[in-house]
Amino acid sequence: MRNVQVFDHPSPEQFRGEIASRDRPALLRGIASDWPLVQATLQGDDACMNLLAARAAKTPIDVMRTEPSNEGRFHYTPDGQSLNFVRGRTDLPTFLAAIEEQAADAEPFALVAQGLIAEPVLPGFAASHPMPFVPDDATPRFWIGNAAKVATHNDPADNIAVVVAGRRRFTLFPPDQVANLYLGPLHLTPAGTPVSMVHVTDPDLDRYPRFADALEAAEVAELGPGDAMFIPYAWYHHVEATALFNMLVNYWWNPSRSDFGSPWDAMLHGMLGIRSLPANQRAAWKAMFDHYVFMTDGDPAAHLPNAVAGVLGPMTEERAQQIRKSLIQALQRTPSSSQR
Repeated sequence: MRNVQVFDHPSPEQFRGEIASRDRPALLRGIASDWPLVQATLQGDDACMNLLAARAAKTPIDVMRTEPSNEGRFHYTPDGQSLNFVRGRTDLPTFLAAIEEQAADAEPFALVAQGLIAEPVLPGFAASHPMPFVPDDATPRFWIGNAAKVATHNDPADNIAVVVAGRRRFTLFPPDQVANLYLGPLHLTPAGTPVSMVHVTDPDLDRYPRFADALEAAEVAELGPGDAMFIPYAWYHHVEATALFNMLVNYWWNPSRSDFGSPWDAMLHGMLGIRSLPANQRAAWKAMFDHYVFMTDGDPAAHLPNAVAGVLGPMTEERAQQIRKSLIQALQRTPSSSQR
């Protein structure tokens, strides 16, 4: 593992022009050091929690709890058949009181509230805690709890994650390490996205030997209050909160168009139509995908006049509609009649 590159107090312009374009993780030191909640944290966890409780709405929030024996890991039961935590609902002040109560216990339950949209929970947060590094429509979300671990996963978006209270250790893996991360099932996930079955803090390399290669490619960083981590699109990340009280605010955004379709849906369709083919046929379709979808040889329609390029031409709404219509018709046919 190597350390994530650090940028001390970068400007928003430096981030957009120099840092984000690297497509690598970056530790943005101190970019939120003037936030009121961060300033409160510097006076002590109690000051931050009191400020949160005083400003919080009584909006119900989703929370999770796992047994002390799981050492803060929100993951699967040993047999992989179910999740190792329970869900509940409460409000933020009550949840903060529960965290304080667990702090006095030698073997506390791990408690987390993850991905809470900020404004309903803490009205006025965005205005009082500005984040000029992200697009205006990037929604702040809260991640609050005690010492807990978020299993290795990735997101289809760029991400800035700001530590407000406590400390967070990030371990990040490039997207091309997917085969070495031993991802779990797609249908049963802790929070909607597949997670690694390997515990970064205690990896079983006998059971998951390729994870050693993932660790060779990993980058790691530890953040304190006011620091932020930039996580590029699809980079896998494991996040460990180590203090008795931790709070993080994150912002997701994706500059690419979303109205043409979902890459995830396309992958599932590929699994349905391609994965069970003989090896020679899979190889043939891989070459087709490389050429037409990933354009590894350049523009596949460069030799064609635009008037006859059809769906190979630049993607317009008209061409997208043509593809959607073709896909709908294909999915409605019986399998035997849709062979090509």
